[in-house]
Amino acid sequence: MNEQSPRKTYHHGDLRQTLIAAAEEELAEKGLEAFSLRGCAKRAGVSHAAPAHHFKDADALLSALAAEGFDRLRVSMTTAMARAEGGLEDKFVASGVGYVDFACANPALFHLMFGSRRPDHEHPPLSDAGGSAFGVLTGNILAMTGRDYATDPAAGEDVIAAWAMVHGLSELLIGDKLHLPEGMPREAFVSLISAIIRRSGPRA
Repeated sequence: MNEQSPRKTYHHGDLRQTLIAAAEEELAEKGLEAFSLRGCAKRAGVSHAAPAHHFKDADALLSALAAEGFDRLRVSMTTAMARAEGGLEDKFVASGVGYVDFACANPALFHLMFGSRRPDHEHPPLSDAGGSAFGVLTGNILAMTGRDYATDPAAGEDVIAAWAMVHGLSELLIGDKLHLPEGMPREAFVSLISAIIRRSGPRA
């Protein structure tokens, strides 16, 4: 045979999710410029026409992948918060560590979510998923200060400061610009990141 037989990678009914998983692999390996529906279909072991049943084009598939990314980002933050011991500030810091952890573990997906115009951020489910992830931060600010991001400009400043800190920190780590010690223990890493995030906490 000239071509490798397609591997069966999905069960009836979950082709959509299989394609999203294939898209994440394709994105991580080839980047946005070389990303294609055909490549995702091949990776998923289906015909090149199969993705059309769920996604009208490559950008639609990337939008679905970005939405899943925001769901996973939210879970990373809330899981870190649930494990944190201490009060509201400790949970706020833990949510930031969860943000950084997600970014460092998923750099290609992170850049798709925040640095690409190909996903349609104005329509659900992507807009809903992004809003839910953002709500973790605004909820922390509200819990700590009583200030509502939707109505209080001071809360808006707190949110921007905290987001800018964790996002910028994530980008520096992904780009290997901080030159942390090789093999840095997890406990030391979390302690360092936490101390930095704590500096961006909301004002009293």
